[in-house]
Amino acid sequence: MSIPHDPIILLSYINTQLRDNYSSLTEFCKAMDVDQRDIVIRMKEINYEYDPDLNRFM
Repeated sequence: MSIPHDPIILLSYINTQLRDNYSSLTEFCKAMDVDQRDIVIRMKEINYEYDPDLNRFM
């Protein structure tokens, strides 16, 4: 399964997945076979950063 390319849709998708299915961004990235650094960079481009305590991008 591929992840969305649009950054806003990607943000919503990842936060939903983190909330419903994964306890961390690392776990999500491993399960989806995506590069965590790439996700973090893409989210920074729209001014969002991962908060591990809340397990979501904010």
